[in-house]
Amino acid sequence: MKLKQLICVPFVLLLFITACQDHDYSPKPKAYFRIVFPKKVYTTFTKPVPFTFKYPTYSVIEQDQSRDAQKNWYNLHFKQFNGFLHLTYYDVSGKSEYDEMVEDARKLAFKHTIKASAIDQKIINFPDRKVYGVYYAIEGNTASSVQFFLTDSAKHYFRGALYFNERPQYDSIEPVVKFIKKDIDTLISTFRWKN
Repeated sequence: MKLKQLICVPFVLLLFITACQDHDYSPKPKAYFRIVFPKKVYTTFTKPVPFTFKYPTYSVIEQDQSRDAQKNWYNLHFKQFNGFLHLTYYDVSGKSEYDEMVEDARKLAFKHTIKASAIDQKIINFPDRKVYGVYYAIEGNTASSVQFFLTDSAKHYFRGALYFNERPQYDSIEPVVKFIKKDIDTLISTFRWKN
């Protein structure tokens, strides 16, 4: 028994000395990766389509390659942020088709109601350019943070929806969404129909 006590005493003393030392430990605070935002410089979208607008030079315009994509569908790819602004254009053949597209845009935006903490709508109205529409700002852990449509109310319909290739965590992508919203605002404010 004496041998066990001899072995245990130094071990207990070592534990006691270690426990009594002043450890200045505090857990690291929660942090996010530092995001370096590029300088805002814009260029003009000049494809042979019935519209034009300005978009940021740090994004890339790509033809939409999805299965159901049509001729005038594009993606504004924000590679640095792993996000896309899906842009679709339709020729409108009549009032009932126009009304259906406007209702579809509303349904697609409000489809996010389950996860959204708020959905704000803003009317877009540029009568001098015949550009009208609705801008949906969707807050919360949703798949899409911004959706909008633009129309001349007669023969053109253009829709945009912002998505990220990440699991929705609004608190971590919020700075990026705010940054890209300014680009979307520029796209809308510079949008023009060619005919």
